[in-house]
Amino acid sequence: MASMEKRLQKELQALLKDPPSGVKVDAQSIYRNLSEWIVDLDGAPGTLFEGEKFQLAFKFGSRYPFDSPQVMFIGGNIPLHPHVYSNGHICLSILTDDWSPALSVQSVCLSVVSMLSSCKEKKRPPDDSFYVKTCSKNPKKTRWWYHDDTV
Repeated sequence: MASMEKRLQKELQALLKDPPSGVKVDAQSIYRNLSEWIVDLDGAPGTLFEGEKFQLAFKFGSRYPFDSPQVMFIGGNIPLHPHVYSNGHICLSILTDDWSPALSVQSVCLSVVSMLSSCKEKKRPPDDSFYVKTCSKNPKKTRWWYHDDTV
């Protein structure tokens, strides 16, 4: 457990000191609980999501960084994207199958911004209503089928 906390403290300091463009940690949320973070994301300039603001919730289990964090969009603005469900769940391979302990909160945020930035059309995944009705509250319990990395 101590190594998880040490790793999270290190990542938090790096994000507070030198955050990527459009990424801001809600420090208040972390001071209450180091294993649950809220990160504010801005839609990148020149993309379909320019000017929009989003929030990601990160939940870190005791095996972090060996297990990926649970990451999902929260709040009133869930992006309309073919890999983002209306309940905030994100179909992104680095959050499950392709996770590596070398990844960090910062690299996850950059991947999500990149995913949003490459979007060509604002729309929900085709199975959104079925998925939202039948899924677990924890997106990590979903067996994702990664079949389209062009959006």
